[in-house]
Amino acid sequence: MNVVLWVIAGVLAAAFAAAGAMKVAQPKSKLIESGMGWAEDFTGTQVKLIGAVEVLGAIGLILPAALDIAPVLTPLAAAGLALTMAGAVVVHLRRGETSGSVPALVLGLLALFVAILRFGPNSF
Repeated sequence: MNVVLWVIAGVLAAAFAAAGAMKVAQPKSKLIESGMGWAEDFTGTQVKLIGAVEVLGAIGLILPAALDIAPVLTPLAAAGLALTMAGAVVVHLRRGETSGSVPALVLGLLALFVAILRFGPNSF
């Protein structure tokens, strides 16, 4: 099961790092033009903060467990990303963007899966 958790955490980390880096690096207007209509509901600073949370969460999914330094941070990062994706699902549904809520829901459920199993006994 540990290998499965590592694979899921790696895929999640890659997805969140890429999405977060894009939000941090590009201006809000360019994100909106590229199809991220949800960004209209947030300030540029808020969009950048969401991106930063995603990048930090991606780092937290891998480094603490891999380096065996404060490995409890890995399930905490996964739980934080699950909460972030729960917020994303709510935003997409409020905007009527059901196609945007499905990927957020899948990522959130995978992050929750990692959080729950990494919090379990003998998981560190």
